[in-house]
Amino acid sequence: MDNIFLFTIYSMILFMPAYIANPGAVITGGHFRIDMGKSFHNKRILGDGKTWSGLIGGTLIGMLSGLIIFYILELVHSSYGNYSSNLLGALYVLFIMSFGSLFGDIAGSFIKRRLGMKRGARGSILDQWPFVIMSFIFLLFFARAFFIKFYGDTIPIIVLLIITPPVHRGVNVLAHKLKMKDVPW
Repeated sequence: MDNIFLFTIYSMILFMPAYIANPGAVITGGHFRIDMGKSFHNKRILGDGKTWSGLIGGTLIGMLSGLIIFYILELVHSSYGNYSSNLLGALYVLFIMSFGSLFGDIAGSFIKRRLGMKRGARGSILDQWPFVIMSFIFLLFFARAFFIKFYGDTIPIIVLLIITPPVHRGVNVLAHKLKMKDVPW
């Protein structure tokens, strides 16, 4: 790439659906607990905060935000590329990215429950990085060409991992003030 700074910004913009899927899950969640209230080794598997409505709704909201980005990039004829060269391919990448993000959030909750942390407990890195890392892993395995093109150079990954904690915190503080979350983390 001629300009790694611009390419990194571009890669960050393409990753926005992974970030947007999580608040989308908060907005649409609350119905049909994924773990159905069950426990594993006397601890809840996930907790009441992880629901099918949130997983499906968050994935769809992430995909919708990505479609908006896809069409904007099509409109401006971006020289860096897009999620895919066609709508069906873009939908596939957006599904993988958004679902992977929420799967990472669920994995973080599973680990927090194993550590004996209650729902809403401050998990620091367990609240902030699993959704990013899992989204990257899903992209690597299921949308490899897209991943290699935009995240194969580790600079965009490192930048996203660095900016995730303050962005995550800011969004959660806002959601708390809007009474969408019980805690500001």
